[in-house]
Amino acid sequence: MKHYRGQYAAKTDRGKIRLSNEDQSAALTNERGDVLLVVCDGMGGQKKGDYASKAAIKSVTEAFSSRSRILFPRRFLNREIKKANREIFARSESNSTYSGTGTTIVAALLIDDKLYLANIGDSRCYVYSKLGGMKCMTHDQTYVDYLERTGKIEKEEKRVHPDRHVLMNALGIYPSASMDVAVHSYHGESILLCSDGLYNNLSETEIRAILGTDERADEKVMNLIADANAAGGSDNIGIAYWEAFHD
Repeated sequence: MKHYRGQYAAKTDRGKIRLSNEDQSAALTNERGDVLLVVCDGMGGQKKGDYASKAAIKSVTEAFSSRSRILFPRRFLNREIKKANREIFARSESNSTYSGTGTTIVAALLIDDKLYLANIGDSRCYVYSKLGGMKCMTHDQTYVDYLERTGKIEKEEKRVHPDRHVLMNALGIYPSASMDVAVHSYHGESILLCSDGLYNNLSETEIRAILGTDERADEKVMNLIADANAAGGSDNIGIAYWEAFHD
């Protein structure tokens, strides 16, 4: 198994329209060099959404940092995300201030030559390489995605559909969490996790153009946010990004 070295960055931004920022993102490595990326997009209003996204990020990142090695990556993601779900749901049940709180979550765990992904909601994971282009590795758990999969609308209609923001699933809104968990072979591609505040304001062509530059990882993240804001900044923007070094 090949062990990859690289650079990473994570950042959120309020955008141009929202009064508060409910997005959270994180990018970190453990002492072995495994990589964890996470993006959460909180929902339910400022206090509610902010709490939910922070609780989810904290649960996963603290568990990752406390381990020198992740022996069962899929089980790890499933367990820690469900733990966060229980915490968020319990808070909403015990305190009416937090009623209706929830968050999306997309988490990527890179260990050797495997990419492990967990997803709830409509935050996304893309992989990018100069030779292979860019591909979305997650499926939005939204009403418009359901309409597209059942042939009721075309893909191009999703970006302008009046119900495009309606989620079919979110972390913390039910007693137990249901998530998509997948494992993919990894060959040194760049990994981009983002909330809908990025991909609703920038096309995949525009995102790909920035990822294809020779700038540092943190500069690419800053440029993605700047361009999303220049295109309207209609929502909070959360990004976590990893880029492998190539010999």
